[in-house]
Amino acid sequence: MAKAKDLVIVESPAKAKTIEKYLGTGYKVTASMGHLRDLPKSKMGVDIENDFEPQYIAVRDKKDLIAELKKEAKSAKTVYLATDPDREGEAISWHLKELLDLDDEKARRVTFNEITKKVVTESIKNPRDIDQDLVNAQQARRILDRIVGYELSPLLWRKIKTGLSAGRVQSVATRMVVDKEEEIKAFVSEEYWNLDAVLSCGEDASFTARFHGTGDKKKELHSREEVDEVIKAVSDAPFTVKSVKRGEKQKSPAPPFITSTLQQEASRRLGMTPRRTMSVAQQLYEGVEISGHGSVGLITYMRTDSLRLSDVALAAAKNYITEHYGERYYPGTPRTFKTKAGAQDAHEAIRPTDVYLSPEVVRKDLTQEQYRLYRLIWGRFTACQMSNAVYDNVSVDTVSADYVFRANYSELKFAGYTAVYEEAKDEENAEIANPLPFLAEGQTLTLEKLLPDQQFTQPPARYTEATLIRAMEEKGIGRPSTYAPTISTITAHDYVIKEGKYLRPTPLGDVVTGMMKEHFSDIVDLKFTNQMEEKLDGIEAGKSEWKSVLREFYTDFEAEMKKAETVLDGVKIKVPDVLSDEYCDVCGRQLVVKKGKFGYFLACPGFPECTFTKPIVVEMPGKCPKCGGRILKRTSKKGYVFYACERGTDCGFITWDVPTKDFCPACGKTMFKHSGRGPLKSFCINEECANFVPEDKRTFKKKTPEEKAEAAAKKAEKAAAKKTAENKTTAKKPAEKKTAKKTK
Repeated sequence: MAKAKDLVIVESPAKAKTIEKYLGTGYKVTASMGHLRDLPKSKMGVDIENDFEPQYIAVRDKKDLIAELKKEAKSAKTVYLATDPDREGEAISWHLKELLDLDDEKARRVTFNEITKKVVTESIKNPRDIDQDLVNAQQARRILDRIVGYELSPLLWRKIKTGLSAGRVQSVATRMVVDKEEEIKAFVSEEYWNLDAVLSCGEDASFTARFHGTGDKKKELHSREEVDEVIKAVSDAPFTVKSVKRGEKQKSPAPPFITSTLQQEASRRLGMTPRRTMSVAQQLYEGVEISGHGSVGLITYMRTDSLRLSDVALAAAKNYITEHYGERYYPGTPRTFKTKAGAQDAHEAIRPTDVYLSPEVVRKDLTQEQYRLYRLIWGRFTACQMSNAVYDNVSVDTVSADYVFRANYSELKFAGYTAVYEEAKDEENAEIANPLPFLAEGQTLTLEKLLPDQQFTQPPARYTEATLIRAMEEKGIGRPSTYAPTISTITAHDYVIKEGKYLRPTPLGDVVTGMMKEHFSDIVDLKFTNQMEEKLDGIEAGKSEWKSVLREFYTDFEAEMKKAETVLDGVKIKVPDVLSDEYCDVCGRQLVVKKGKFGYFLACPGFPECTFTKPIVVEMPGKCPKCGGRILKRTSKKGYVFYACERGTDCGFITWDVPTKDFCPACGKTMFKHSGRGPLKSFCINEECANFVPEDKRTFKKKTPEEKAEAAAKKAEKAAAKKTAENKTTAKKPAEKKTAKKTK
């Protein structure tokens, strides 16, 4: 009789394949495909009168899978519940134990922070009981969100619009975007001036210094009159070098990624949404087929708020850096980073499982998205263990009529960690840095010209997905696993729309937030939401009883619900229409923006008397290559975007390629680029032009700034290595000659 195999249940089939390979023939590894038991969708599913008892049911479309798992669990000696290592994963394991009717001896919990043979085999040897505190924390979150959603959403349907949704975290995130918009609207711009002096210190040697102030005090210029006063004073007075300060500045690398910083950086650098980032990271974590290695989990678990790194990972990073870059690029001791207060610190930071599997080694086995995200994670981790970058700084103060004009310049002296990775910025620095000529204190300079420049203070920038996640993290709104779904939810419900990379609230978002602020101030209060997250963390730590947290919350929530129902009795809140610049062809009313099945369109506000509608015209850059007319962005009935001439069938031009603002240098017609993510090269589609690019050759890509920087760093490293080798060879030559003489 065949010996019974131990059963290992994970969440995804990709992970199951990798783990089964590591464990060998004594184990059968299968996937639960996520939750198999949950609250019902058709009703609340929480018995509030019976102390918030949840009414779980088996997920309907997974009955066959449940039956198969029950059969396999019955014949197995031990069932290892190996779902993801977080609250949600712990809850899935608990639901599996209950659903499969497993006793405590047979059901054992294991977690894998990384899908590598070492970690998987060690974890299987050291199983534990299910952590009921973690399960209760997840249950409390799930029930809280269910109560808010299922009791508050119907009120929104009745008072504002059918189909709306409210949530404990999503409503706060929407409020943050709305508050930012109100801050922008309330902003009063102020005038200020920059005044640059172009100064000469000899033949063909000039530099630009900016007005700094008087004496040792910094001074702002707020009007043309103030600028003219300075110009008048310095125009007739000599400029001299007051001081020249030279020094080194060191810059330390950023810490390794946690969930929020990975989502922010992927948004800034790669243009990936938080949801897409987590989806691709999940693929890298679960396992990818790598030539010569089989299925490999390339990164550690990606839902984490900890900056901790294992000793094994630190040692591997040290060896890799010294081998590939040299001793100078390693700081001497491992770098450690302090995890912020309040973090759960359940897992390591996000890092590659094997630093020797560099992005270039695995590139051919990854999709473009997987490669770009892995390169980001690998680069950030490797860089965080490297030496500081060193810059030569020069600061020059020049003086004329007691007014100080300052020039700064910084030049990279030693690449350090920047040879591998440098953190992106939300907003680029507008100042241009140019090298300064050699200057000495007391040196006389010649004023070539003065450049006054009027500026106005700008309102705060709207949130991007990256900056909203950062703000949510700073204010304690949500946890690593909730950032991505929260942003997806508020955009899917049209509370917030994305314009370019920025998030802006819609009129619907304004109205819903206004109602929530007035009648459910606790739900959308940032401090209250942060405190609730801390209470959930307290349940996880075993410090609080989960049902007492629910009772405390519901007492106030129920009172607010009853009060709102009374105050809003008979009230219907109208969402204001967004007016367009176009007018109805039938009745002359100003058209409004509406949303239908296939996206936004323009409609007459006189509906149902007037049913006139028309598509929203989005004019693209460039001109139609056939007739010279405008190129418009269109959407097909299936939701696909294409580009066509404004003259429609009269011209007939239509393409999937994206028009650009560039014109072909040979024929002068509009250039196009292939649709898709990333920096793609533009090309000419005019078949009669010498620069014409056939359709099958239009998918080439430009190098990204990161790729260019990476290539430049490699080139610099090679040049430095070559120079070092040459110096060593030169140093050895005299000794070689001396030895040769003795031999003779």
